Amino acid sequence: MKKFLMVTALALMTFLAACGSSADEGNPDELVMGFVPSQDSDTIAETVEPLAEELAEILGKEVEPRTMTNYNALVEGMGSQQVHIGFIPAFGYVIANEDYDVEVILKSIRHGDSTYKAQYVVRSDSGIESLEDLEGKTWAYADATSTSGFLFPASQLMDMFDLESQGDLTNGFFGDTVAVGGHDTAAIAVYDGDADVATTFDDVRDNLEDDYPDIFDELDVIDYTDEIPNDTISVIKELDDDLVEEIREAFLSFNEDDDMIEIMNEVYTWDAIDTAEHSEYDVVAETYERFKDDVSLD
Repeated sequence: MKKFLMVTALALMTFLAACGSSADEGNPDELVMGFVPSQDSDTIAETVEPLAEELAEILGKEVEPRTMTNYNALVEGMGSQQVHIGFIPAFGYVIANEDYDVEVILKSIRHGDSTYKAQYVVRSDSGIESLEDLEGKTWAYADATSTSGFLFPASQLMDMFDLESQGDLTNGFFGDTVAVGGHDTAAIAVYDGDADVATTFDDVRDNLEDDYPDIFDELDVIDYTDEIPNDTISVIKELDDDLVEEIREAFLSFNEDDDMIEIMNEVYTWDAIDTAEHSEYDVVAETYERFKDDVSLD
């Protein structure tokens, strides 16, 4: 009888410990909020610290802002529950959702819109006036994982010119392609005459005008892609629904706080935050499926 009671007590303790562990996972004492540097990785952690402090004040728990090396690290961090909240662009979110059931709860608003387009930029004196004129030319893009820099333009061009594979586009349609690491850099490659066309977010020239005052005279936009959903604030699936709702409402309250929105604008050029649904990113998921064997977040 005594042995039975000991076994029963141990089983109960194990059950209670498991319940406590599950509850802690769903409502942890500390939340980790993951960012990927948009430009200056040395200052982003310091810049977002007030945002983390305000979020902690509202939620009543510690919030640690963590700067990740790249989007792959952020997605994997969420997959391993080391990061609870992630600021992820559309393409990264689709991968995180597919691999780890990460849930989008909010999206960015830029220039009053929740979507944006990719643009095709050429030199104004190039004689290139349409997408048809790009055949045989040199294409500069940020990298093959960029939603607006590569994936959406590539998909559009493959449809337009009936190309079956990414290789048919990069090694057949174009004379040459070069991945230059950033949207600004891609546009500058065209400005300097090192490439014939760059695909960037709309409108990358705004970011370059201070250093290149004649950028709008020297570079023309000849076309755009379809609309692309803006960046997300996403959470891991293990968080309790009530906590997720509190996080959502906390971020939405930042719309009434000029200091918080100024931080978001400085880090990612967000002007506001709005609610988001997974279905808004279906178009990105479809594009990802087309290229998933060729690209990753690495």
